[in-house]
Amino acid sequence: MPMNQLYYRPIPRTDHLRPVGALPLAGGWTWFDTVEEMQRGGTSRLIPATDLPADMHQRLTAPRAPIATLDFAGPRLMGILNVTPDSFSDGGEHHVFADAVARAQAMMAEGAHMIDVGGESTRPGAAKVDVDEEIRRTAPVITAVRAVLDLPISIDTRKAAVARAAHAAGANVVNDVAGFTFDAALAPFCAEAGLPVCVMHAQGDPETMQKYPRYDHVALDIYDFLAARVAALVALGIPRERIIVDPGIGFGKTQAHNLTLMHNLSLFHGLGCPVLLGASRKRFIGDIGGTPDAGARMPGSVAVALAGVAQGAQVLRVHDVDATRAALALWRAVTG
Repeated sequence: MPMNQLYYRPIPRTDHLRPVGALPLAGGWTWFDTVEEMQRGGTSRLIPATDLPADMHQRLTAPRAPIATLDFAGPRLMGILNVTPDSFSDGGEHHVFADAVARAQAMMAEGAHMIDVGGESTRPGAAKVDVDEEIRRTAPVITAVRAVLDLPISIDTRKAAVARAAHAAGANVVNDVAGFTFDAALAPFCAEAGLPVCVMHAQGDPETMQKYPRYDHVALDIYDFLAARVAALVALGIPRERIIVDPGIGFGKTQAHNLTLMHNLSLFHGLGCPVLLGASRKRFIGDIGGTPDAGARMPGSVAVALAGVAQGAQVLRVHDVDATRAALALWRAVTG
């Protein structure tokens, strides 16, 4: 990207008193009247929101359209259902069919708005899973969950064949951690089937992503990647209104990279799509919070989730649905 390209990061606020001229961030619960105008090379300045270019003004303020019946009037919770034996946090807990279905029902009862089913671990160092095995793990669970739950189900996969089987089983969103770059057939299938998608950034694949990740400017590099992927998906026939973007916390990022992304999370609203934050139980939370056991990272995960919501993140992908729901209820009550 050219060095003189401008990027716009709204400075979100939640105070109940809004100055004249304050703008809603993505039509949601935060507002802004000031924007950081950023350039590569480290230069930035604060400008009034009224000075935004017209196209960026529209992207930053327009309410996000519902996706798979899910509206974004408030933060939405995507409950994680890993049907794998080796996920970094809950590997094996829901690998048994009956346990997976029971967990999905429990997450809905706890307040999940969507269930994200994954059959291939994406923890650092994880090896690729064979397509047939991934289908064997996910499709029957999705069929069973769809039979008892009336809420959106996403399939967390990089592979078109897995997504096709999951859709036939009842999934209605595709969540690709590889940003639709792993399998060239996946995005065309989603376009053909009319499926909403979540496009995530990852540097490298799970086997190698944590080996010396490097960026020129992590927030702007990832913004450019997601902008290019959104443009590619739109060109294939997936409307921008059906695309969720995810900067990929923990996927090919150091602790410093993750913190920079959290500091700049509102930047990604400039893509004109709902923003998903998937930081639950990630290693940087354990390192900062002093909880090396991933299962003990609920308090830190909730803290990071609330920081994301304060920047207008519309979707929180979480393990601890009930705790996050309760924290959100309190956060919204005290912030007005």
